Amino acid sequence: MDLSYDCVIIGGGIAGLQAGIMLGRYRHRVLMIDSGRGRSSLCHRYNNIVGFPDGVSGRQLRQDGIKQAQSSGAEIMEGKVIDVHSNFIVETEEGKPFPTRSILFATGIEEKFPPIPGIKECLGLSVYVCPDCDGYEITGKKTAVVGNGEAGAQMAVTLKDWSEEIIYFNHGGAPLSLETQGKLREHRVLVQQAKVIEFEHHRGVLEAIHAEGGHRLEIGKAFLAFGGNRIQSDLAVKLGAEANDKGHLLVHPRTKMTNIEGVWAAGDVVDHTQFVTTAMGDGAQAAVWIHKWLKGAR
Repeated sequence: MDLSYDCVIIGGGIAGLQAGIMLGRYRHRVLMIDSGRGRSSLCHRYNNIVGFPDGVSGRQLRQDGIKQAQSSGAEIMEGKVIDVHSNFIVETEEGKPFPTRSILFATGIEEKFPPIPGIKECLGLSVYVCPDCDGYEITGKKTAVVGNGEAGAQMAVTLKDWSEEIIYFNHGGAPLSLETQGKLREHRVLVQQAKVIEFEHHRGVLEAIHAEGGHRLEIGKAFLAFGGNRIQSDLAVKLGAEANDKGHLLVHPRTKMTNIEGVWAAGDVVDHTQFVTTAMGDGAQAAVWIHKWLKGAR
């Protein structure tokens, strides 16, 4: 009896779950391995997903997605994958090997936030990271950008599309180029060279930002812009998958297969707009072509 899986999905975020649901519905033997630390679980509310006019939390999406994937026949286990061998054996931290006919990397991005009290409680409710997703939420409201150097300055300028009152806390203290300083002046962005020590909030609703020196700014909205997020493509690259200079895996635009036959990638580990809806589409598209490939390989 063949005990190998048709597909092992590494990563159980939105892209991985969508792929798992579809591959299960294709009646393939699917295993999803998830470490439980995906970035989508950090967001308390997504506001731009069709069908959720009042928003939905990443945790809720994941919990419901797990139930749906399991009901379609996918197996899901919590664990950390430490190696993927060239003979398509996936190895977890516990040392158990999982042979498979195909692999989908849906390992995403690891967010790099400083350990400032209050950040995690406010994410998606009053503190945001993506202007394309949540710029609308600050329309006409005084907003702080807490970040580092050029990344934070660029975010502050971008947010002027929604609000005239943007204050940039260069928390990391990285220098700004003369050109960037000029852009900030041109767009009337107030710059504070100060470390933020606390996000004061009530049940995730931001009320004030505390900075070094005893300064307190009453403000209800903020964006984070530190840069340096880690693309979790190491295992795929070690296997031989090609990546760009930022570490994002390169895939065929239609099939989502990497340069390695039988290995796919979907979601934020691929270089694209980092929307939940894009991750869903990526996972679905990858699943379709994994199914076609598996049928052709029989």
